[in-house]
Amino acid sequence: MKLVSFAIPSYNSEAYMEKCINSLLAGGEEVEIIIVNDGSKDRTREIADTYAAKYPSVVKAVHQENKGHGGAVNTGLKHATGLYYKVVDSDDWFDEGALIKYLAGIRKLVNEGITPDMIATNYVYEHVEDNSSKIMRYTNVFPEETVCTWEETKGLKTSQYLMMHAVTYRREMLLDCKLELPEHTFYVDNIYVYYPLPFVKTLYYMNIDLYRYFIGRSDQSVNESVMASRVDQQVKVTYIMLDCHDLDKIKEMSYVLYKNMFSSLSMMMVVSTIFLYIADGEENLAKKDKLWKYIKGKDQHLYAMLKYFSLNVISSFPGYQGRKLTVSLYRLAQKIYKFN
Repeated sequence: MKLVSFAIPSYNSEAYMEKCINSLLAGGEEVEIIIVNDGSKDRTREIADTYAAKYPSVVKAVHQENKGHGGAVNTGLKHATGLYYKVVDSDDWFDEGALIKYLAGIRKLVNEGITPDMIATNYVYEHVEDNSSKIMRYTNVFPEETVCTWEETKGLKTSQYLMMHAVTYRREMLLDCKLELPEHTFYVDNIYVYYPLPFVKTLYYMNIDLYRYFIGRSDQSVNESVMASRVDQQVKVTYIMLDCHDLDKIKEMSYVLYKNMFSSLSMMMVVSTIFLYIADGEENLAKKDKLWKYIKGKDQHLYAMLKYFSLNVISSFPGYQGRKLTVSLYRLAQKIYKFN
C-alpha cells in the first residue's frame, strides 16, 4: 500500500522540477509520485516520462491539456491510490530527512489502525533573494503526535497560515467531500485547504520541517506585481470561499474550527482588498466595494466581523492617503514576516 500520493502540478517546469521529484524519491516504495504535465510547452513532458520509465513502481506521468493549477490538482487526485494525498508545487521540495520521519509517523499510525483525516507538518519559506529561511510551525495550535479533534486544538495566530504546504489530507476524505478545484484559476490552494476543513474529524500534527516553499522567482504567482496583475483571480477565489460554507453552522459544529476558518476568510478579504488597492484604478476600487457589499448582503453578522478584523490590518483612513497607508503597512509586514 502506498502511504502517500504526492501530486506535482507542472507547467513549463523543466528548470526546477527535477529537484522536487528527487527529494520525494527518498520515500521509496511507500510513496506514489504523480507528475501532472499541465500542457507544458518545454521539456516538462520529457522529464516526467523519463522518471516514470526509470521508477515505474513509484512515478506516474500524466499529461493533459492546460487546465491550470486547480485542474492539475484535480487530475492528480483522480490518479492517486495512496492512503493520503499531498500537493507539492514543482518549484518546491521536501527535506529528505524530514520526509523519512513523516512517513515513519504515518506508518506508525497505520500499524495502530488509526488514519486521521488531516496531518499537519511545518513548512519553510526559502527566500532566494537573500538566501534566508523562515519556518512556519504549529506547536501553539496542535498537540504534537496526538490524534485529536478540533476542540483539542487552538486558534491560529494572525501571522500563521494553514497553507497547502502544511496539510496532508486522507485521500478518501477528499473524495467523499467531493473536492474539485476550479480550472484556469490561480490561488486555488486557498480553496484546497479551506473547503475540506469541516469534513476533517481527526487531526495529527508532526513537528517536522517538511515542505520547503521557494520564494523569489519573478514570475511566481505570489510575486507582488504578478498578484496585482491577477487580482481578479484572487477575488474570484475569495467569492468561492465565502459561498462554500455557512460559518454559523460551522460554529455550532466546532468553535475552534470556526475561528480558524474565519481567520482564513479574513486574510483572503484583507489580501483581496490590498491588491485591489495596489492594482489601482476606479474599476478595481469598484470591485473592492462590490466584494464588501456582497458580504453585507449575504450575512450582516459576518460582514461586521470581517470589517472589525480588517480594521486591525487595513487603514481606516479614507481616500487615496488611506489606501496608500494600507499598502505601505502591507509591504512592511511582508518585509518582517517574509510571506512572499
